[in-house]
Amino acid sequence: MIWNEKIETMPLEDLKNLQSERLVKLVRYVYERCPAYKQKLDTAGVSPGDIQGIEDITKLPFTTKLDMRDTYPYGLFSTPRDQVVEIHVSSGTTGNPTLVGYTKEDIKLWADVIARSLCCAGARPDDLIQIAYGYGLFTGGLGLHYGALEMGLTIIPTSSGQTQRQLKIMQDFQPRILACTPSYCLYMAEEAREMGLDPRTASWKIGIFGAEPWSESMRTEIEQAWDMLATDIYGLSEIIGPGVSQECTYKDGLHVFSDVFYPEIIDPDTGRPVEEGQDGELVITTLTKQAIPLLRYRTRDIVSLTNQPCRCGRTSPRTSKIKGRTDDMIVVRGINVFPSQIEHVLLGIEGTHPHYQLVIDRQSHKLDQVEIMVEVDEKIFSDEIKQMRSLEQKIKKEIEAVLSIGVQVKLVEPKTIERSMGKAKRVVDKRQL
Repeated sequence: MIWNEKIETMPLEDLKNLQSERLVKLVRYVYERCPAYKQKLDTAGVSPGDIQGIEDITKLPFTTKLDMRDTYPYGLFSTPRDQVVEIHVSSGTTGNPTLVGYTKEDIKLWADVIARSLCCAGARPDDLIQIAYGYGLFTGGLGLHYGALEMGLTIIPTSSGQTQRQLKIMQDFQPRILACTPSYCLYMAEEAREMGLDPRTASWKIGIFGAEPWSESMRTEIEQAWDMLATDIYGLSEIIGPGVSQECTYKDGLHVFSDVFYPEIIDPDTGRPVEEGQDGELVITTLTKQAIPLLRYRTRDIVSLTNQPCRCGRTSPRTSKIKGRTDDMIVVRGINVFPSQIEHVLLGIEGTHPHYQLVIDRQSHKLDQVEIMVEVDEKIFSDEIKQMRSLEQKIKKEIEAVLSIGVQVKLVEPKTIERSMGKAKRVVDKRQL
């Protein structure tokens, strides 16, 4: 099922014409309505008349999270505040958070792209969906909620947390779709087993997982644990929330709804476009938003992009799963490290669990020290010490081969590492940088 077949299967030339028409209107819109953008464009020496089509998008300056924080709270609004019907705020840890506002039309747009996402994942209008993303200032819960309403699904808005209650609701109401973070989904599998439940007999058959990067290895772990189809949804609050892109049932990349969110892939160091298929930073322009439309927003997410046709019939470009971030990248002894690299190694080693934590420290002026805590099967702790050390050495060797730095590995029992109902905390950086 395709939610908006006319748009989602549009010939590429027609799609390009629609994108061009919308970009021209957007640039004039923000230039006339948002003083911060007028100043930004004037400084860059760009006027609305310079933008004649989508091919001119590279003439426009980038927008960054710093721009949003510097203009907090209302400086990037392109509509009067009294026309904004909803506000969400990010949970930043330093400086001002990022604020996003929505007009009524923006909410309708959000509902539409989430409905597209649900259809991509295989949802049907008669389905029940259990939404275990957090509601509130976080965009995950309400975003999925609006789209499910638009599509006509029956919604169970459990929000995050209260895991045993989540599982009881699943048993009682039998929803076919689960929406939450992938790490929480795996946590619920652990809890289900402790309650004497077999996750593979659960009613959930489709998972819509996002809000944190996750690997193909973790997908396999989830699908084997729950006997479900695990799909990736992507979004970020600065753009709209979830619903920027979504995997279809073929799981061959995330379809970007590029009639409303135009994607570019750039070299994060030079800002120049990269060749199709190459890794780079995802940049998004919101072509139709009203309250806070953004020009060339640098997401800091590292992906690749393809325009090759998909078997599902959708013609939109597709990105890979997130391969890392330019701003949560950790530099250890001059080496760039992404936590997802470690996850990929661990989930390929028998006996390890998909729960780990990197602890990085630096004593005085010594080299950075990296310790990786890895949860392993309970039975491993009943084995001989020699076997445990053998597993530690195996993990150490494989991680060092990927990262090109020395690490220490510490095996810990299941549930030793603190769990989170939202995004998993993978890195503890104790260095005074």
